[in-house]
Amino acid sequence: MAAEQNGREAAGPLRVHPTNPRYFTAGYPPERSEAFRVRQRAVFLTGSHTWPNLVDMGRSDPPEAFDFDGYLGFLERYGHNFIRLWAWDSVVWDTRANGGLGKEYVHHVAPQPWVRTGPGTALDGKPRFDLKVLNPDYFSRLRSRVRAAGERGIYVSVMLFEGWGLHHANRGREAPAGWAWRGHPFHPANNVNDVDVGGDEIGAAVHRLGNPEVQAIQADYSRKVVDTVNVRDNVLYEVINEGGEKEWDWWVVRTLHEYESTRAKQHPVGITGHGAERLESMRASPAEWISPGGIDGYGDDPPAWDGRKVSLLDTDHIWGCGGNPGWVWRSFLRGHNPIFMDPYDGAVLGTPGDPRWEPIRQAMGVARRLADRVDLAALEPRDDLASSGYCLAEPGREYLVYLPDGRGGTVDLSAATGTLRVEWVDPRTGASRPGDAVDGGATRAFSGPDASDWLLRLTAASGTE
Repeated sequence: MAAEQNGREAAGPLRVHPTNPRYFTAGYPPERSEAFRVRQRAVFLTGSHTWPNLVDMGRSDPPEAFDFDGYLGFLERYGHNFIRLWAWDSVVWDTRANGGLGKEYVHHVAPQPWVRTGPGTALDGKPRFDLKVLNPDYFSRLRSRVRAAGERGIYVSVMLFEGWGLHHANRGREAPAGWAWRGHPFHPANNVNDVDVGGDEIGAAVHRLGNPEVQAIQADYSRKVVDTVNVRDNVLYEVINEGGEKEWDWWVVRTLHEYESTRAKQHPVGITGHGAERLESMRASPAEWISPGGIDGYGDDPPAWDGRKVSLLDTDHIWGCGGNPGWVWRSFLRGHNPIFMDPYDGAVLGTPGDPRWEPIRQAMGVARRLADRVDLAALEPRDDLASSGYCLAEPGREYLVYLPDGRGGTVDLSAATGTLRVEWVDPRTGASRPGDAVDGGATRAFSGPDASDWLLRLTAASGTE
């Protein structure tokens, strides 16, 4: 496909949109008027994230370097504007814990946020970590990658901690029980600080309140992350991937908020699903964004989003690696920001060149371009207005409807007066074609140009593009 440049540096810092909190807006000075704030455009976030985009992962030791510049070019070609920048707490990843997606061997992972100075050797035969000394190479890499992404118009959610290894994959899998804990810097055999996290030979409650020494180390690390990237406009934070108990998650959010309040810029903080928290807890949290998970009822046909937080709906917390282009459109038309856990080149998990993922990548790019065209800040999910159940609308002014599987459908245009323009958008390519104008004031029937799925855009004839 032809290269598509995002064309400008990512604007920000992002803030929750003042009138449509399903989305972010690219910031506004607090002293500006309410009228100015209301006119802010919504920022729709979507894109492919992949595991080694911050720390290298591979069978060799040290692992082969990840081509981050090539990855940014990949994102640009698809028109994506968002990634999660992955942390990985352990020094290894036993991919046998991933079942059919795994590689049947162990990845080495480096660098880590703390230096390995010894004295003494850790369980992997290398010098023990000093958890009081942060690794400048790690934070230099973090700084440069966030900057490089922002210069290409890509927003970056900086993941602080990783919980899948300890919370999900450490037992009951094909990998040996306890593999993630034995490779963790907080394991008592792996550091020089005599940190006592508690737990057993299988795992420990690293991401739980109640251990002041551990929390002090985690807080120092979190503040260093803020110091490293605070100046950038394209930053978001993610507390932890699929782990962390509620009280600890919320403590990390507050730690970031309180520390950033003393800095030049403030950035959104998120809590992701499929961990220890469920949806209602995440909704009640002090975070600005969340990722609902499969256990919360969000799957191939996600419910319409109520807007109490920004939803970055991630295939990672639904299927792991999965999804389809229809899911992108169902998510978008119900008020979510869909993002994709992308096996990318297949080096970490999955099969290189798997044809299932290409249509998802393309759909996200088309969705992003369409979101930039519509008045997204004014649109809300209105399942009731379309027979298909997938509709974003500002009734009477603009409607965006997904008609899946070539089925026609109806749209309730009772709130519209006068004539509406009709536009058909191909969800595979973004190409559009005009349809015959239609009168408002009643429910109207529509059929797409052919038997494929289509997007229908209706705009009041008196409006502007």
